[in-house]
Amino acid sequence: MAIRGAPAIGIAAAMGLAMGASSIRARSFDAFRVQFLRIADEILLARPTAVNLRWAIERLKALAYSCAPGPLDEIRAALRLESERMLAEDIEINKRIGKNGLALVPAGATILTHCNAGALATGGYGTALGIVRAAHENGKNIKVLADETRPWLQGLRLTAFELMEDSIPVHVIADSAAGLFMRRKMVDMVITGADRIAANGDVANKIGTYQVAVLARENNIPFYVAAPLSTIDVSIENGDGIPIEERDPDEITSFYGKSVGPAGVKALNPAFDITPARYVTAIITEKGILRSPYSKAIKELYVR
Repeated sequence: MAIRGAPAIGIAAAMGLAMGASSIRARSFDAFRVQFLRIADEILLARPTAVNLRWAIERLKALAYSCAPGPLDEIRAALRLESERMLAEDIEINKRIGKNGLALVPAGATILTHCNAGALATGGYGTALGIVRAAHENGKNIKVLADETRPWLQGLRLTAFELMEDSIPVHVIADSAAGLFMRRKMVDMVITGADRIAANGDVANKIGTYQVAVLARENNIPFYVAAPLSTIDVSIENGDGIPIEERDPDEITSFYGKSVGPAGVKALNPAFDITPARYVTAIITEKGILRSPYSKAIKELYVR
């Protein structure tokens, strides 16, 4: 959890694999490949839900194979340059997502977010927060309600921090308070990021996202997902096929290392949930805005 957020996980995976490649001592590509793949497989096991991790590893593996059987020093250098290129690409992608989402944000809107999908979860600028930033930079006079996002409090610790640094008005609310503010007509739109999007538009994101989407539908509030194309996994038909990371129950029963529940209490701690596509108003990508039916929209996007 030192690195979290699907795009940031992907970039870190690429840089980690490039660093690992630089430490391999081998005289032939075949010997290099064995150790390179072992490192890649180890990194792949780190976070099962965020598809950007696998996407980044596959991109570097393809590059290494395309350079073979060239000099190993050149392969190592190429891998490092590619990982750095991925960082620069991600920042530019986030800015395009922000630009594409700008038209959806009404002047004076109050935007509800869940978890952190900002500069700290990406290469920079952010996906969901990229849209918030773009709206602020364009004088739309927006405000933000940030869910605290239990149990790691990314909304409180990270989203609020980023927005305050940019002088964007923000209030943190308890996760369980989102429905109250929606019913009081104090939320105009919801924007979240995503860790993986299935081919039919089902969205895996931080635990608690599903209930926010349901509440938004109940209160006729648009629910938007902001994500790069690398987060869309066309190999998975729907959200039921997305693996959900199960984390240490102590994250639920403890707070900063101190137990806050009765001794021996058991807890369940899924880190993500699945929001069915029917609750998603639109998916905002660097290539444009996707709308239902998502299976068709995603297929057409990849054909183009």
